[in-house]
Amino acid sequence: MPHVTVVRGPVADNPVYQVGGKSFVFFRTPRPDAVDPETGERYRDVIIFWVPSESDKQALVQDPDSPFFTTPHFNGHTSVLLRACRLRELSLRELTEVIQDAWLSRASATRARRWLAENPPK
Repeated sequence: MPHVTVVRGPVADNPVYQVGGKSFVFFRTPRPDAVDPETGERYRDVIIFWVPSESDKQALVQDPDSPFFTTPHFNGHTSVLLRACRLRELSLRELTEVIQDAWLSRASATRARRWLAENPPK
């Protein structure tokens, strides 16, 4: 995706992908709201993706078999979470779409229009 910069998180040096200074994908540090239900251990491999809307978020998290999830901490926030250990459950096409949607949701309107004009949906 064009105009992407990677900054490092201030606490754990985790990668944060940004467009125009706005994060759209980042690797989250372990937090108490995302834990293994059996052990209580904090997940260490959570990736956050911005989504265009609440309805897009719900479409990704409502299926119990989906690798995407959310936590109460993210109520009202247009993003979904995914454990890196579950990335293989997505096809390359699905992952590409999620990343493109994340970028489009955070890019400026001008950048988004330009990118969509150059990359029409297939």
